Amino acid sequence: MSRLQRITSDPEVCHGQPTVRGLRYPVQTLLELLGSGMTFEDVLADYPDLEREDLLAVLEFAALTVGGQRVTLGAA
Repeated sequence: MSRLQRITSDPEVCHGQPTVRGLRYPVQTLLELLGSGMTFEDVLADYPDLEREDLLAVLEFAALTVGGQRVTLGAA
């Protein structure tokens, strides 16, 4: 089951960068937090409007794009 519908892009939000559910949380920022060693629980505690499914969507998006797949995003 894909979670990619949670990743959106809107020119009015974060300059069109992929974000989570139209919120001002860029995918890149969340990946950097996870890459720094923060756990899902740490990120969710710091950003209570995010959900576990959002972080799974971020990882799915990253895996696809790093693998060279083009991902079409919906608008927020």
